[in-house]
Amino acid sequence: MSTSPSILKQPRAVWAVAFACVIAFMGIGLVDPILKEIAAQLEATPSQVSLLFTSYMAVMGVAMLVTGVVSSRIGPKRTLLTGLVLIIVFAGLAGASGSVGAVIGFRAGWGLGNALFVATALATIVSSSQGSVAQAIILFEAALGLGIASGPLVGGLLGEHSWRGPFFGVSALMTVAVVATAVFLPSTPPQGRRTSVLDPLRALRHPALLLIAIVAICYNLGFFTLMAAGPFALPSFDIMAVGWTFFGWGLLLAFTSVVVAPWLQRLFGTLPTLVAVLALFAADLAVMALGAEHEPVVATGIVVAGAFLGVTNTLVTEAVMGAAPVDRPIASAAYSFVRFTGGAVGPYVALKLGEHVDVHAPFWFGAAAVAVGVGVVAAGAPTIRRALAGHGPAPHSAAEAEAELVGDLG
Repeated sequence: MSTSPSILKQPRAVWAVAFACVIAFMGIGLVDPILKEIAAQLEATPSQVSLLFTSYMAVMGVAMLVTGVVSSRIGPKRTLLTGLVLIIVFAGLAGASGSVGAVIGFRAGWGLGNALFVATALATIVSSSQGSVAQAIILFEAALGLGIASGPLVGGLLGEHSWRGPFFGVSALMTVAVVATAVFLPSTPPQGRRTSVLDPLRALRHPALLLIAIVAICYNLGFFTLMAAGPFALPSFDIMAVGWTFFGWGLLLAFTSVVVAPWLQRLFGTLPTLVAVLALFAADLAVMALGAEHEPVVATGIVVAGAFLGVTNTLVTEAVMGAAPVDRPIASAAYSFVRFTGGAVGPYVALKLGEHVDVHAPFWFGAAAVAVGVGVVAAGAPTIRRALAGHGPAPHSAAEAEAELVGDLG
């Protein structure tokens, strides 16, 4: 009886890309601990600083429309290296900036690099790894979770010396990742059909995919509100205290996305679990809104939100992959485009409300947005359920799954 090799016994190419994944996903929470410091040093308002999230996510979302076009023409390895080099350049330029406008602009370039890298990394790990596709995906999810969790902590550690430190730190780490990827990853020529930038937009004509993407906008508005408004609702927390708070958030997000979400899905089903978890996330934001003047309430709410977001991310991603009657990379690009571009306005709107209303308003905004998402899931459940039943053909074997992922993304 044959057994799969250990998940830890992987070629150096896989570990090189996995390391790059960790650094790439650090970018999501890296700036959280230094938001207040950037505002103070560059004489910016909270809403101006929130555009660090908005520019990054908006450009990343729009770029998702072209990642397949690029990869299908120059191949996964060149796409990965292009993305990594862009992150190195724009993270370094952001760290060297002298105005908040420049940091916002260079953070947008960082989002472009991240889109090119992330969209290709999973397929590259699957094609280069030993063992099953399931093991490769677990390795990718582990790298993702480690990056999300460690980003705020690294941002806090480097940000204690200067707000520029996290940006230069990412640039340096990504330089190591570029060298490792260039040396250890074999050449990967373009494969499969060439995709069009219009393919993801056409995919949104399918009602189930559009409904799920709208739900993703709603919970991303809550997600990015939490990320941007959280630090400013913790005025007595120093950089490391904010970093540790969001580190706890990231750990719970990583754990629940990999371990808890599949268990709940098997126990209750995808849509009932999604409705319940989104409702709990909306309630968490509402509690933070009520207790926004009490730092322990806000800090606890941030950490607890990680559990709800981890489950939600996994369930929504799986629903997108199963409900859309199009190639999975196209479905993913369509979903990511709507999710990131729609949700990117959240931080700016939330902190504008904080400036012009009160400290409670950003969290009420986030809670209301997520509550709308609950309503969309509940109302659209029959449509989504029919799509999951009729358009979710699982590959018959690990080999077919690998061929599908690599052929479509490559």
